[in-house]
Order: sequence, then structure tokens, then C-alpha cells
Amino acid sequence: MAKVIIIGGGIVGLSSAWYLKQSGWDVTVLDKSDFLDNCSYGNAGYVCPSHFIPLASPGIVKQGLKLMWNSQSPFYVQPRLNGALIDWALKFMRSASKKNVEESAVPLRDIALLSQQEYVKWLKEFDFSYEHKGLLEIFQTDEKAEHAAHTVEKAKELGLSDTVLLSYEELQRLEPHTKINGKGAILFKCDAHLYPNKLMKGLIKRLQELGVKLIPNEEVASFEKNNKRVTKVITANKSFDADHVIIATGAWSREVSSLIDVKIPLVPGRGYSVTLENSPYRVNYPAVLMEGRVAITPMDGNKIRFGGTMEITSTKKPPRMNRVKGILNSVKRFYPEFDVPMPVKENVWYGYRPCSADGLPYIGRVSKWDNVVVATGHAMLGLSLGAGTGRLVDEIVNSKTPSMNITPFKVERFS
Repeated sequence: MAKVIIIGGGIVGLSSAWYLKQSGWDVTVLDKSDFLDNCSYGNAGYVCPSHFIPLASPGIVKQGLKLMWNSQSPFYVQPRLNGALIDWALKFMRSASKKNVEESAVPLRDIALLSQQEYVKWLKEFDFSYEHKGLLEIFQTDEKAEHAAHTVEKAKELGLSDTVLLSYEELQRLEPHTKINGKGAILFKCDAHLYPNKLMKGLIKRLQELGVKLIPNEEVASFEKNNKRVTKVITANKSFDADHVIIATGAWSREVSSLIDVKIPLVPGRGYSVTLENSPYRVNYPAVLMEGRVAITPMDGNKIRFGGTMEITSTKKPPRMNRVKGILNSVKRFYPEFDVPMPVKENVWYGYRPCSADGLPYIGRVSKWDNVVVATGHAMLGLSLGAGTGRLVDEIVNSKTPSMNITPFKVERFS
């Protein structure tokens, strides 16, 4: 049986393992940690076709410069002399255009819809508290109200026809359990959400039952190559024979790819979340708080998760608790009856999202090697696009016609 080595134990790597095992491969997944603590666990749990506007969009650079001196702001770039960061930043600034937004909308919509379809199929295998009830984007200012109206128009153009612009009264009727401070909201009925912790643990259990080898604490150090093929994946302790290699290492993908001379413009973007178990507060719908750039999600019946920030920083920098304070302050501004105390550091989750230079993921083969596929760069959409990405990876490896046009995700599009 042909062997595929998947590097990376987050949702993209495990999803790829799921489909490749079903298509007949001998699958081994290597994780530099223990599979139990990565961005796939602490996120907001959205499966969201509504997120068709990429991170690299007009105004984001100006806004970032304006916010970067505020220790509680939702967006921050740590200034430092780093070649990879400078290279990414220059490409990101060029990508932050109206043209990029227009060209990204369809591929982001398509991969999210594909992913949603796949997650629904997974429900036959195990439970992960999946709910398809929609997502609110709540706004407080006239500026964001205008932006919301344009977003609704664009959503309808993209075929997301059940997108609705709500007045304050309509919004409040959807959330009768608590007062909301806002002018109104968008309701994206196309969106779903799930409990990431349950998803990941259930997926790991099913993969193990199917015979997928999940090997923790194996960080890749090098590769053995022969002609145009990678033949071995080498860690500090072992080497693994490979007929095919998948690089799905999230925020560390640039470093891993560089070991086989593949350059990917990518930086880590740190996010934080706080989860209330047996929450005393109740909301019916997950929501994005537009001015605060915070996500709030009811999960698994008795939990609420608050998450946010995009902190472009080194993976070696310690977490900044002021960012968490900023998240909870934003929640209070929108939900004035929510008195969420500042948690101790041990109860705060943080992780690093892999941010591409244009807001689109990198999914596909690389030109230098015949048997290497890269799947990374999903930024804040890793879980949302995870199942769909795994399906596409399987199709690429097996030389099948992909379920959607993957040209916009070309790995070496900046070369």
C-alpha cells in the first residue's frame, strides 16, 4: 500500500488523513506537539460561507497602523527586523486591494460551501455539536451599517440569497435573553457552527479506529530527496518512508516548506479565546461584533466562547493578556449585561493562525517536487475550510478532478 506522510495534526492535516485513508492510502500523521493543542481547538467554531472577504482588503493596512499602538486593539503587527515578515508585509500591502476582494470572493465561498457539505457527512460518523442556524454580524456605527448593506448585496450576488439585513428591533427579537447594544446586524443564514474541541477529539478517535497512525512529538528536521521526489521525512528521532508528502503545518508551514526549497509568504497571526463552561449568559446565535472584531459563539449546549485579535508576531513571544482584556471589553460594549471577569492566564487559550499574503489559502502541488502537496495559509478560516481542504488534498494526491476550481489557491502564486 502506498504511504502518505502528513505533517501537521490540526484540522487540515487530520481532514486530509480522513479522506486519504478512505481512498486507500497507508496514512501517517506527524505532529510537533501532541495533537491536542493547536488552532483547531480554540477558534470560534464557524463554518462560514459568509466570510468571503479576505484579510487582505482595502483599508486594512491603514487601520492596522492606526491600532498598533493600542495594547488592547484587535489588530497588531509587532515591528521587528525580520526578512520573512518584511517580504510578507510588502506582498500583503500590494494584495490589500479591491481587485483582490473581488477575485477572492468566489473561491472563498466555494471552498466554504464544500467544507460545510463535508462536515454534514461527518455527522454520520460522530457528533461534534454541529448547528446550522446562521451567524450574526452586529454593528454599532453608521460606517459599519453602510458596509453591512454593501456586504448583503455582495452576498446575494454570490448566491447566498438568504442573507438578511436586520434592524435593531429585528436583531433584539432574535436574542430575547439579553440586551444588545447595536444599530442592527446582518444575518447570514448560510452559516453553521460547531464545538471545535469535540470535533477534533472525535476525528482523532475515528482516525485511530480506521488505522491511521498518529505520531505525536515528532518535529520535522529535514527531508531525503531523490530526483524530483521526496522519499523520506526525517525527525530528530526517526525517518519515515514516503510515496507522498502533505505539508499542513499551519503557522510553521513557511519554515517546513523551506526545508525542500519551497518559499511560501506566510506569517503567524496569534488569536486568543476565553470559554465559559456552564455559562450564566445565553445567546441564540453566534455573532461577529464588527467594530470590536470579536467573535462570540454558543457551543455544545452550555458554553459560550469569546475570541478575537490578529496579532502578527513571533511564535516565541509570550501572550499579551491586554489583548484578552480588549476582547472582553468589546463583548461588554455589545452585550452590556455580560459581566465576564478577566480570567487567569491558565484559562486563556491562544494559538497561531497561518496568514497568507493575500488572504487565500495555499492548496496544491509544488513545481519542484512531484509528490508534495501543501495545504496551509487559512488564517482565521482553518476550521471553517478544514473538511473541504482535506477533500481537495485527497483529490489532488489521487489526480482526480477537484470539486472546485483550485487555481486561486496555487501555492507558488507569488513566485
